[in-house]
Amino acid sequence: MSTSLNIATGPAGSRILGVGSFRPEQVVTNDDLSQRMDTNDEWIRTRVGIIERRFARPDESLVDMAVTAGTRAIEDAGLQPSDLDTVIVANCTMPSPIPNAAAQVADRIGVKAAGAFDLNAACAGFCYSLATASDLIRSGSAGRVLVIGAEKLTDWVDPTDRANAIIFADGAGAAVVGPSDEPGIGPVAWGSAGDMVDMIYNRDNRYIYQEGQTVFRWATTQIAPIALRALELAGLQPSDVDALIPHQANLRIVEAIAKRLRKEGAREKMEVADDIVYTGNTSSASIPIALDHMRKAGRVNTGDVLLMVGFGAGLSYAGQVVISP
Repeated sequence: MSTSLNIATGPAGSRILGVGSFRPEQVVTNDDLSQRMDTNDEWIRTRVGIIERRFARPDESLVDMAVTAGTRAIEDAGLQPSDLDTVIVANCTMPSPIPNAAAQVADRIGVKAAGAFDLNAACAGFCYSLATASDLIRSGSAGRVLVIGAEKLTDWVDPTDRANAIIFADGAGAAVVGPSDEPGIGPVAWGSAGDMVDMIYNRDNRYIYQEGQTVFRWATTQIAPIALRALELAGLQPSDVDALIPHQANLRIVEAIAKRLRKEGAREKMEVADDIVYTGNTSSASIPIALDHMRKAGRVNTGDVLLMVGFGAGLSYAGQVVISP
């Protein structure tokens, strides 16, 4: 006797239908930071390329920011919350793992009885989540998915630590992913370097610590090949890329990745996300925030080929090609 399963067959592809973002109102400049630690504006700009960043209020939670970004993405897609059935929140800074952020966000936005889960791949979290959403849709397991990257890093950074407090910030970015007759989200190139988990971690389960120089060397040599692998999986060449949107870790890292891609054939006029200058490093939120800001500024347009790539704690990394909504 043989038994067959009823396996759902989904659409041929998936695509981003809309995006949205949120940054807290409080602007923190380099001069502001110099009042609380031994640093200055020139040192910060030279080292990481940041001029200012956004800090959330003490009563402004990760979930609050995710709700706002997610609501804006749904509006941008021209949909209602009831049109979605799944919510994924990429983050690594929830104050407690239980309850997860996604179920709270889904309820507050109005996505009732949603499949809801958090995904922690740190700064690569948005790419991981986008790939997961795409596969859920193509398999028939989900109809439309709200993917959010949200972080309140200021809860996990020692405010007197000049190596880390100058970098990290708070915010949220989101994308609605839905079915498409043509692929709009390419295969993900992902992986991890588990032997380097002690390079970025929460020391004493309290403050973020990173071995800055080691991480910098790793990122500037290893991330560009991941981006090139993502292009290969999508059947594209560097010359096809309209915009590079890497995780906003450090402006020098961003520029190093862009330089390598141009050496491999990317166009000199390829747009490169530089949101870190005025937003800071928002980990899993950085790619969707940058995408939203670039669309609003006219730096990317509908149909553009976007190359996204990120890396984070545990040295999880991912790259993916996406067609701009």
